[in-house]
Amino acid sequence: MKVRRVRLLHDLVYATAEANPESTALLYKKETLSFEQLAGEVRRFSQSICGLGLGLDERVAIYLPKQVEVVTGVFGAAAAGGVAVPVNPMLKAQQVAHILRDCNVRVLITSASRAKQLQEVLAQCPDLEFLVLAGKVKEPLQLPGIRTLSWEELHNTPAVNPPQRIDSDMAAILYTSGSTGSPKGVVLSHLNMVAAAESSADFLELTASDRLLAVLPLSFDYGLTQLTTAYYVGASVVLMDYLLAKEVVAAVVKFGVTGISAVPPIWNQLAVLEWPESACKSMRYITTSGGAARRSTLDKLRAKLPDTAIFQMYGLTEAFRSSYLPPAEIDQRPGSVGKALPNVELMIVREDGTRCAPDEPGELVHRGSLVARGYWNDPERTAQRFRPAPGQPSGIPMPEIAVWSGDQMRMDADGYLYFESRRDEMIKTSGYRVSPTEVEEIVFASGLAAEAVALGVTHPELGQAIILLVDPANAEVDIDAILALCRKEMPSYMVPEHIQLCSDLPRNPNGKIDRAKLSAQYKAHFETTDG
Repeated sequence: MKVRRVRLLHDLVYATAEANPESTALLYKKETLSFEQLAGEVRRFSQSICGLGLGLDERVAIYLPKQVEVVTGVFGAAAAGGVAVPVNPMLKAQQVAHILRDCNVRVLITSASRAKQLQEVLAQCPDLEFLVLAGKVKEPLQLPGIRTLSWEELHNTPAVNPPQRIDSDMAAILYTSGSTGSPKGVVLSHLNMVAAAESSADFLELTASDRLLAVLPLSFDYGLTQLTTAYYVGASVVLMDYLLAKEVVAAVVKFGVTGISAVPPIWNQLAVLEWPESACKSMRYITTSGGAARRSTLDKLRAKLPDTAIFQMYGLTEAFRSSYLPPAEIDQRPGSVGKALPNVELMIVREDGTRCAPDEPGELVHRGSLVARGYWNDPERTAQRFRPAPGQPSGIPMPEIAVWSGDQMRMDADGYLYFESRRDEMIKTSGYRVSPTEVEEIVFASGLAAEAVALGVTHPELGQAIILLVDPANAEVDIDAILALCRKEMPSYMVPEHIQLCSDLPRNPNGKIDRAKLSAQYKAHFETTDG
């Protein structure tokens, strides 16, 4: 059953609830929700936060591990006429506070234990008015100027029907690291999210009988699209907080999973495990994105899952998904990240905006309905990345805006893409984009470092790993102190794999630290040492 004519994010749930109410929508631990039940939860949540006085386009942040309330919150905030802001549950207090302040969050959904961890920083979030606690609440949390409610108290709020929305309205803001500074919020419309779901469901040939295992964080565009893509066709989703690789295989067996999407470091672990026959039979497809998958890993997966289609993908949060490599092309086009998704055009252009010839390197430009609305409250960085699509007729007074990715690629004569390099210094580790500046600023702000430089270096398991070079602030600073700071203040994927004290960092003629020289110096670090 294909759910068509869906225009709004929450209608992905509502449409199937109307057409096939008893079909399974969500599985979490021992809990199973039908589409009718999930739609009821979404509708109840949306009416309740409207009852609190949520205004049009006001932001609702969800800071929880993968659980039912996250799904309810994402779809319910959009249904209420608000904007869902899923926050990576791995982030620490200061990173969460940055997001809450940056997009002026009015309602925060979290747990009592997480709220206590945030207690000090929430005072720095002047727009926050409501704190809603999912799960058990042993002691009421008192915060000046913030009203705290349990999940039950939220649902006892007098219901107010949400306003009407159209597909160009905001639906969500996803935070992603930029090449400098703190993460920035990518603004996504209902159209962006529904179009991405339709396009992905199309090439994956999803049906209502599919069952997807949600391994990735729902704050991650690649993770969130597992929900939207499944619900576009009325398929079901199993929520799983990924801990051990063997638990993924066990979940496939237990729930009869037919599809998994994950980043290369996870596939590297899954490829060396034994897959029971029942898992091999149920698995129809897998997808990998967030960095280049190792050929040896793909070969192992194909040997263990001979009847499972493997799709390699490429995407960026600013356009959700961009390309996919059909499984039949893995051997014929080694190293390719595929061709454009349905209803997407990808171009490789020179610096002057003209199109490159086949196999000529240039910048990847993505156009179509998946292109986001820009970066929240950041017109300068939006203007750098979101620019008119090349090749438009000069007579169009309001040209179409495309995403200029910053990634250098080449496209062969058949439209298949091959990654060359990035223009900026972004680090891609474990599927996450990490700003070197953000790492450096945390270390520098601690007072432990006179100078700090974070580098992304090729790593056999992580794609890239972070090396942190520190000129210590005084003789008492050691590597253990810096590592302890990083583990306290950074999510685990941002913690450096290797830290080195350097009292004399090289500089270029302008007096700036010579990153190019350091990158060349440490390029092969993880090829010659265990790190």
